[in-house]
Amino acid sequence: MSSNRFASRTAGALIGLAMMALTPTVGLASASCSASRDSHIPTRQSRAPAGSEVMAKLQKVQGTKRDAEVVGQVLSGNVPSFLWQLQPVALTGQRANGETVEVTICVTPEYLAVGNDRDFVRVPMGLAAAARIATEMGFLLPTTKMVDEIYRQARVHLPPRPMKPTAQMESTTYLLEHNRTLDAQKSRDHQPATELTAGQKKDIVLTNRLRSKPGRVAIYGWHRLNGKPIQPLSTVHGAAYADYSHGVRLVSRTAFVNGKPEDLAMIMQDRDLARIVSSEGPIADPANLLARQY
Repeated sequence: MSSNRFASRTAGALIGLAMMALTPTVGLASASCSASRDSHIPTRQSRAPAGSEVMAKLQKVQGTKRDAEVVGQVLSGNVPSFLWQLQPVALTGQRANGETVEVTICVTPEYLAVGNDRDFVRVPMGLAAAARIATEMGFLLPTTKMVDEIYRQARVHLPPRPMKPTAQMESTTYLLEHNRTLDAQKSRDHQPATELTAGQKKDIVLTNRLRSKPGRVAIYGWHRLNGKPIQPLSTVHGAAYADYSHGVRLVSRTAFVNGKPEDLAMIMQDRDLARIVSSEGPIADPANLLARQY
């Protein structure tokens, strides 16, 4: 997707949301996030395969070959519909002049999955695949600070369920077993699928380290119930690496600053506002940084 094409779509989304944000109240956040679903997110076709069907064909496939199939499924719209009910997460801070600012980001309620609402599989993937999906569908990946706030504000907290660290960690068999574990955990909570849920996986994150560590993937999170993450920010793995514990949480390019729609990529570069959404401070040209990963 060309940058001009995406820019026009982002501008259209912001203009379309402007009337909803004339009164900067938190009460509008959920409705605004729901409305921020842009037209370039494809609709799932009725004939699209269920998650279990997709994974059955990938039982003996992993790494970039599995990623390629997953990317095709996601970009064609084979994603459970509840994932597009974006949920608001508010981050509050101050400008250099002391003014209090609230930045509301809109995030997927769960980690990226393929399939339908009844039969879906959460899909770990390498950085290139995650970056392509995010970029082409009008999203960014979260920062570590966003991941922390997503966990803190989530309505559903699933305690981590690590599996044995064997040579099978990257296999489809492992990710399916972990997916079944998460399904069982969620079923016990009796919460709607659209509720913001966190703690079940590590996040692939957007960080300045991707510039100093080319060819690596940055992962962070997997919070325990005490709010402390198992995984500190790490770039130890190559960019193609993905095991069962990794997940892709998408963050809309449309965010809200005191209720006003703004491009999240611009917020992340702003000297004042970047500190609210990133513990690293500004991340220069985050959209291009992400796009360069594939």
